[in-house]
Amino acid sequence: MSVQIFLLGKLSGLEDFLLSPVAGESGSVSAAGNASPVEGAAGVLAGRAQWAALLTEVLPRGILAELGLSPLLLGTSGGGQFLVVLPEESKGRAEEILSAARADIHARSAGRLRLVWASTENLGDWPIVRKRLYAALNKALGTPLAVKLGGAAAEQDFGQFAEGFREAGTASWSASAPGLVAVEGGTHTWRLGPGPDDIHLARHTALNEAGTHPATPAELAERAEGSQRWGVLRGDVDNFGVRLRNCADIEEHLRLSRLMKGFFAGEIELACNALPELWRKATILYTGGDDFAVYGSWDALIRLAREFHRLFELFAGENLRQWDGPEAKTISMALALAPDQDTPFPYVYEEAGRLLESAKSEDKDCFQLFGRTVDWKQVYRAADLREGLIRLVKDFRCPPGFLTELTGFYREKTQAGTGGESRAPGGRPWRYHRRIGRALGSRTGREFEKLRHAVTQELVGGSAQHVRLRPAGRVAVEWARLSIEAETNV
Repeated sequence: MSVQIFLLGKLSGLEDFLLSPVAGESGSVSAAGNASPVEGAAGVLAGRAQWAALLTEVLPRGILAELGLSPLLLGTSGGGQFLVVLPEESKGRAEEILSAARADIHARSAGRLRLVWASTENLGDWPIVRKRLYAALNKALGTPLAVKLGGAAAEQDFGQFAEGFREAGTASWSASAPGLVAVEGGTHTWRLGPGPDDIHLARHTALNEAGTHPATPAELAERAEGSQRWGVLRGDVDNFGVRLRNCADIEEHLRLSRLMKGFFAGEIELACNALPELWRKATILYTGGDDFAVYGSWDALIRLAREFHRLFELFAGENLRQWDGPEAKTISMALALAPDQDTPFPYVYEEAGRLLESAKSEDKDCFQLFGRTVDWKQVYRAADLREGLIRLVKDFRCPPGFLTELTGFYREKTQAGTGGESRAPGGRPWRYHRRIGRALGSRTGREFEKLRHAVTQELVGGSAQHVRLRPAGRVAVEWARLSIEAETNV
């Protein structure tokens, strides 16, 4: 009886590849002033991410098809890695295809991506097999290539790939060009879609006014309410790797991986298509096995973050409740805003990744927003406080400059250090109340007093002795300021 083997493949250097400069440019990727939207930095980065995701979908399927094996032997795929089950006698031919794919991927990525793989026999309990498999993969990642792949050629046109991928109904692959993912014309073809046998990748794209090309970041910024800013939102499931390592058997590992991947691809696409405030303001860069990236107008990205967190809570509560512990049951996100509309796109994408790593190192189940890492309960409190602040400006005609005064509270607090709350300038609660009252101006009426009191309590707390500036307050103030900036020039 033939022994089964697990074959695990991974694309190494993916983040550096996404952020690398386009051929012919120096420094980070940046769009030329006369470039089309697809040729711009956002289109190139999106094309690279989509190509890498689709490559790790079609390559394992192509190997199984070339070997005449059942598609049911596909374990997991996409997100930059894949896992397949093979009979031992097929290992040699599979590695021949992988070696050719490694050289082709090296050329198409201009030498920036490296395909590595490892295999082990399906002998023993899954935790033991998994440990052997990942130990072999880590060894391969740290081992220099025995055969030089040759000089890096000019990379593939990923901007054009993104344009073709947006409307594609199929993806095809051939063993003669194993690093090429084509829309059609290959030896083996698979449908792109949400079906059980399809390759499912999120592809929502906000188009320009003519409906001919993806909207540029600057065009998306112009669609924002309030300040015309764009940004990148990135999210990642907390401790998903830990949860996978704790799986008792391969069936549990595959079920969890497929559940998470399907959720990310399906729900982000659905949210962007179904919510009217999102479909023209946000474009999906990629969705992976446990992470995602989206760019668009700043207000749409906050709306998407809140909606996706709500959906993830429902998903985890329904599908992960049988597992003990918090691993993989929460998600953290980070939003990076471009300082101006001409900021290089990769800089903002990289900054969103840095902010996400910073947030996850501080806490879990949190959102890095406007320079503060806050848990999701504080995000919802900030949303309510933002509504109150905007009402003060729009309904009660308070001077918009009072938001700048509120921002100063937090600067003072930061400058005061950790030596005690009351050492900050105006550190006594009554002084803050007085400053807020002075900033709001002379107003009367029960509704106004009720709202002013609620806003003050949320900002400085209810203690009569000590000031407790809430992180949600700082987020709400900046959120409100951006929301009315275009109308008031705050």
